[in-house]
Amino acid sequence: MLAQANAAPWFVGWGTLALINAGLAQGKNRSGLLWFLLSLLLGPLATLVIVLLPKVRNRIF
Repeated sequence: MLAQANAAPWFVGWGTLALINAGLAQGKNRSGLLWFLLSLLLGPLATLVIVLLPKVRNRIF
């Protein structure tokens, strides 16, 4: 029971980071859902990748 109580903050923090990463990805015109799911697996590494990736430009014709 004690192990479950100690794990709860980690799950909350990891989920919050995934939401933040989804917002960062959408700000760079990338798929928020894809980056949310990737962030659940990669965590802070996904944040680094999103920050380093350039913004996707929309073509205007």
